[in-house]
Amino acid sequence: MALAVIYSRGRSGIAAPLVTVEVHVANGLPSMSIVGLPEAAVKESKDRVRGAILNSHFEFPAQRITINLAPADLPKEGGRFDLAIALGILAASGQIPTARLDQYECVGELSLGGELRPISGVLPVAIQARNNQRQLILPIENIAEADLVNDIELIPAAHLLEVCAHLNGQNRIRFDMPSAELEDQTDGIDFSDVHGQYHVKRAFEIAAAGAHNLLMLGPPGTGKSMLAARMPTILPLLSEQQAQESAAIASVSDVGLDVNNWLKPPYRAPHHTASAAALVGGGSNPKPGEISLAHNGTLFLDELPEFDRKVLEVLREPLETGHITISRASRQADFPARFQLIAAMNPCPCGYLGDASGRCHCTAEQVARYRARVSGPLLDRIDMHLEVPRVSHEVLRKGSVQGEESSATIRARVVAARDIALARSGKANAALSAKEVKLFCALSEQSHQLLEQAMDKFGLSHRAYHRILKLARTIADLAKSEQIQIEHLSEAISYRKLDRSIR
Repeated sequence: MALAVIYSRGRSGIAAPLVTVEVHVANGLPSMSIVGLPEAAVKESKDRVRGAILNSHFEFPAQRITINLAPADLPKEGGRFDLAIALGILAASGQIPTARLDQYECVGELSLGGELRPISGVLPVAIQARNNQRQLILPIENIAEADLVNDIELIPAAHLLEVCAHLNGQNRIRFDMPSAELEDQTDGIDFSDVHGQYHVKRAFEIAAAGAHNLLMLGPPGTGKSMLAARMPTILPLLSEQQAQESAAIASVSDVGLDVNNWLKPPYRAPHHTASAAALVGGGSNPKPGEISLAHNGTLFLDELPEFDRKVLEVLREPLETGHITISRASRQADFPARFQLIAAMNPCPCGYLGDASGRCHCTAEQVARYRARVSGPLLDRIDMHLEVPRVSHEVLRKGSVQGEESSATIRARVVAARDIALARSGKANAALSAKEVKLFCALSEQSHQLLEQAMDKFGLSHRAYHRILKLARTIADLAKSEQIQIEHLSEAISYRKLDRSIR
């Protein structure tokens, strides 16, 4: 047969579009051409494939070989099509059977000796192969990541010869992946390490229960970064669908995927010198940024005013919509970015405003200019503004009399409250729509009056109004109360510190 068709998968954002590899072998002067918008690495695959076929003791056809990667308008990159091209040449030249090739999809880079090398972005490939009910042939180094997808038959191989033997029916590949156990890689960090700061821990518990954004305001050395680093230890584990979304983003990025901890919410803490492209993603071939890598997890921004103003402003859209669209001249990519923002900042340029030591000599104008680096619209999207004061030397040395609560104890309450929210609306309270807020966050007449007074006094926006209601709903869930009581609403209003201190 002079024509063979092999199915493979490309990459576009976190998607894995189908690429049909058509190989035609015809009479003529020996040549090999690849068409279908291949980039440099794909064009170079002709030399890798030739070496792999010859060194695997197959015959490389001394004819005119044309390889079409369809669809023609999808850019093809990397060495992920090497295996498909090699199998297409062998099938078109009659060296392997073509009868069952439509039941497989294959990805993998080839060495000159025929060994299969791993590729990035295997998880989206496995998901799509499962959805199309095809078996997936892939490098054995990628098997742990692909095995995260249920109900798919995987054929891992280390060499081109193994794949050909399997397709010829000579030596069928059978592979059973041992079940992996979730490892606890918290580096020994725990909320019990934090002495004092009881109202701050309470706020973190509320933020974790409802997936609310939180901003800490306090002098240097009060434990803001320490608290933020412990946020993942009290968050619920991801559902399988959430974990696959987050894992797919990590799979196509340069970060890579930790398959032993894939159910744990991601935690990202970029430095304040990060560019807008590093934060939201970018590049000529768009890759996910920090906000997408934090999808379904936590994004911690320390020293918030030190970030470039334009960098911070790009957060406004994904904080509302939960996704980011990156447009380039040649292509467009859409990445999910539903993250929980935890931020920290000093109260003034020197950092010691309001400190008992009296070290601060910043003027009111300097303080206002410093805080103005974080725009009002961005602050409006942060549910909780929290002051983090210094703790006494005695508490720092001895801890509290009754002892500090562990992350496991706090997490149990967080999980119980999150389960209540999921049973009620199917989502965390921070993600409630305006219609759902009206339905699930009803207030008594007395509570309405209190909230309206707070809006008038502090000049709160309608967005802040809805965020206070969502926060009050989470506080009520932690208290296992079906209705939002006035004490729950009062506590929610108390977390809008910057709305009153700016004025």
